Amino acid sequence: MLKTAVAIRHVRFEDLGTFESVLINEGYKVHYYDVGVHDLWTLDPIKTELLFILGAPVGVNEIEAYPFLADEIQLLKTRLAARRPTFGVCLGAQLIAATLGAKICPSAEKEIGFSPVILTNEGCNGPLKHLLGVPVLHWHGDTFDLPDQARRLASTSVCPNQAFDIGPNILGIQFHPEADVLNCFERWLIGHALELAASNLDTRTLRADALRGGSLLKEASSRLIKDWIKGLML
Repeated sequence: MLKTAVAIRHVRFEDLGTFESVLINEGYKVHYYDVGVHDLWTLDPIKTELLFILGAPVGVNEIEAYPFLADEIQLLKTRLAARRPTFGVCLGAQLIAATLGAKICPSAEKEIGFSPVILTNEGCNGPLKHLLGVPVLHWHGDTFDLPDQARRLASTSVCPNQAFDIGPNILGIQFHPEADVLNCFERWLIGHALELAASNLDTRTLRADALRGGSLLKEASSRLIKDWIKGLML
């Protein structure tokens, strides 16, 4: 039987991106749970081999406005307590951190665009090592404190906590290594058009940066997810 990889997706264009083909090649059947379409209570928090929590243009502290966030935290409480393999991207990383008791708050400034992250020694010795010197896609306005027992893996000058892990099975990343910016970046630009306009960001610059570094990012992110899968304790 195929192993299962489930991704909780909040907006259609923020999907598994370049991770998806790697997961399929590694023998996983990929399923999406689309928030607002599928009921999360039907998702078993333990049985699925891999769980990905993807990004969204909302924050963890907006639970009153977006009650589905509380449902995801409840699901994560069970899954993280069992140390089942869980990978959070952007909002997903924040949800993991919040579930484990860490504070989520606005960053000093929004971080939108392409730039490398600074890897810690721990980051250089794990799956994130493939991102060394690679411009990755940043798209967030919030950040998180490190949860207890977590190791910081990456940072930037704007955001000191860009990635963390807790053992081999739990990984949270604030930026977007999964984004398929060569083939699907226009969907990001359209989907976030209001935010880009409010931030006075030039879509032409972002588009050019995506084309310039997209191949390198795809190769690095593919190696990252392969290494993460290889190191899991199932």
